[in-house]
Amino acid sequence: MRVIAVIPTYNEAQNLPELVRQLFSLDIAGLEVLIVDDNSPDGTGEVAERLAQEYPQRLEVIHREGKMGLATAYTDGFARALERGADFVIEMDADLSHSPQYIREFLARMDDYDVVVGSRYVPGGKLDPRWSFWRKLLSGLGNRYLQLVTGLKVRDASGGFKCFRREALEGLDLGGVRSRGYVFQVEMAYACQRMGYRVAELPISFTERARGRSKMSLGIIGEAIWRPWQIKWCHRSLKTVGRSSKIRPER
Repeated sequence: MRVIAVIPTYNEAQNLPELVRQLFSLDIAGLEVLIVDDNSPDGTGEVAERLAQEYPQRLEVIHREGKMGLATAYTDGFARALERGADFVIEMDADLSHSPQYIREFLARMDDYDVVVGSRYVPGGKLDPRWSFWRKLLSGLGNRYLQLVTGLKVRDASGGFKCFRREALEGLDLGGVRSRGYVFQVEMAYACQRMGYRVAELPISFTERARGRSKMSLGIIGEAIWRPWQIKWCHRSLKTVGRSSKIRPER
């Protein structure tokens, strides 16, 4: 079994070494890490190269020319992971908001599913308790808005912690992804649902980053408002591939 965790980075030099240490401390046979760095001005790319020397054959770095967006970082990373022969591909943030400890649980469910989503909004899922009431409300309402526009059944429509079966990624048109920011997660979830993939939601505790600055911006928020309508229109012709489209929350 070959598992590759794809991790986009931009100014994550403070968090990356700890994340990589936690990943490899899982002692999962066949686990590798693929870092996709957008020429971070804080030296994240150099930190990643030092980690590649520390973990030879287990960690690879893709260096891109500049800040080209989360979506293309993931699609470039997914393509490389498939090229390297991954059986399962993990997508996760570099800021330690996604605990690597859940990866074992993701993989344990892949015999029955095509995609497993780490979900903040199924029973047992949690948001960071340090978030204010208004931030939690905004997050919940935003997630509900995405569901209403797209008809997504998955409860965490914008969740960015997932595990894909190789065949699931191969069945998606990654080159046709139009989103650039975080709404990429919505587009991927919608495409998976349209394809009829078997999707499970696993409850996770989401933790706010401890170091560094959030990448959220008004542009990203604006894209999250109008892009779901485009996603629904652009992917309307996708056909199921014979799998069950039922989405089951895991407890």
